[in-house]
Amino acid sequence: MKQGFLSYLPIGGAVAGLVVVELILAFAAWSAPSDDALARAHPAASAGSALAKPGAPGNVESLGLILYTDYVHYFQIAGLILLVAMIGAIILTFRTREGVRKQDPAAQVARRRAASVEIKKVETGQGI
Repeated sequence: MKQGFLSYLPIGGAVAGLVVVELILAFAAWSAPSDDALARAHPAASAGSALAKPGAPGNVESLGLILYTDYVHYFQIAGLILLVAMIGAIILTFRTREGVRKQDPAAQVARRRAASVEIKKVETGQGI
């Protein structure tokens, strides 16, 4: 696995540099939302006002608005951590270990009767 590492280093470095440049550009263009934008994102100011206004969002909708506006970065980071953990678990499952017997379906299908069955001639009355 480590034999061809250096041959992929220039391509990997270029991709990593491109990702870093994109992150810098994204953070440079980011700006904090104004108070009007925050008021539009959170129309229900309190639980009492949600009962008074028939068009105000319900609990689930308010939770979704908060989750995807105020905590979107934490939500994305949690998803990324779970993705990395899932990939790590898959890689650990597929690693090869010495001394572990594995099933080979191709060998099982290709097996012939002569290789697995031995016919014995038993004399009458002798038994096995």
